[in-house]
Amino acid sequence: MTSLLRFESHNFFRQRLLLAALSGRPVRIDRIRSEDDNPGLRDCEAGFLRLMEKVTNGSAIEISYTGTTVVFKPGVIVGGRVQHDCGTERGIGYYLEALIALAPFTKTPIHATLTGITSDNQDVSVDTLRTVTLVNLKRWGLDAGIELKITKRGAPPLGGGEVTFHCPNVRALKPIQFTDEGKIKRVRGIAYSTRVSPQTANRLVDAARNVLGEYLPDVYIYTDHYKGQDSGRSPGFAVSLVAESTTGVLLSTELAAEAGQTPEEVGEQAAYMLLKEVGRGGCIDTTSQWLALLLMVLGPEDVSKIRLGALTPFTVQFLRDLKKAFGTVFKVAEDEETNTLLLTCMGVGYVNVNKKTT
Repeated sequence: MTSLLRFESHNFFRQRLLLAALSGRPVRIDRIRSEDDNPGLRDCEAGFLRLMEKVTNGSAIEISYTGTTVVFKPGVIVGGRVQHDCGTERGIGYYLEALIALAPFTKTPIHATLTGITSDNQDVSVDTLRTVTLVNLKRWGLDAGIELKITKRGAPPLGGGEVTFHCPNVRALKPIQFTDEGKIKRVRGIAYSTRVSPQTANRLVDAARNVLGEYLPDVYIYTDHYKGQDSGRSPGFAVSLVAESTTGVLLSTELAAEAGQTPEEVGEQAAYMLLKEVGRGGCIDTTSQWLALLLMVLGPEDVSKIRLGALTPFTVQFLRDLKKAFGTVFKVAEDEETNTLLLTCMGVGYVNVNKKTT
């Protein structure tokens, strides 16, 4: 009998279900907002459970009457064709991040179509996932056939966006040694606008470039204006910025407009956020820390090493959860010269037994 993973609270809900699915261990999560006036699961969490059902076969989910306890018994990660309406409570990134973590280990390559909000300030945007997260996956051996296509934009609050995601499966990941930060050589980005003046995206670009141009000359931000059927149901605009180093390090930030904000305010603020992210250092940016650590643990029985900036509270908790699920402990060494951290671990030798060897 595989031992049960036990957790409390609604925090880290997705990651804990992912760890259960990948480790093959059932998970029980108690006290989900038990002290709240409105206790239990939110719509987005129920939606995430439905998505886990779609990408697995033979999973069993039990939810208590009050919704404050969930038991998830994972089945086989099958992948295949998946269609999912992400709703408007959370962005598409909330669901897509988890799919990206599961995709290499599916039985058949995943083809997912997700609808909802493509960019907000709560979840990672589809732009960052496409330009940074999927590019980083190549370091673990996923270098062919990954594609994320944005067919429709959807700004909050009504969404209406659509993306398609395709990822091949692998038998096993590669170990990584990713410790050389290099020097930042250029900045790329995407400024998008929907159901507003096409000039809005240009104003975003000008504001961001005015800040970043003081630090380096090679700054290019693409504009992406959507109209008609492809522009979703709400007006909105956002910018996603990526700093690239001489060694291929990608550090990103993004910002979507809130009510009453001008394009100039959004562009300028996003640029300063990128400078802050670069200042943190490391070879993986803040939003991708947890995924990089997960892939290191799932690697072959070999040593993987990575350089990160300051760990977020989210990443610290995820390290504890990784230890609980896989028994893996990271060695963390501080590099005082660069004020960064070197994290080293031995992979568990995870093999996708459903993937046929060619």
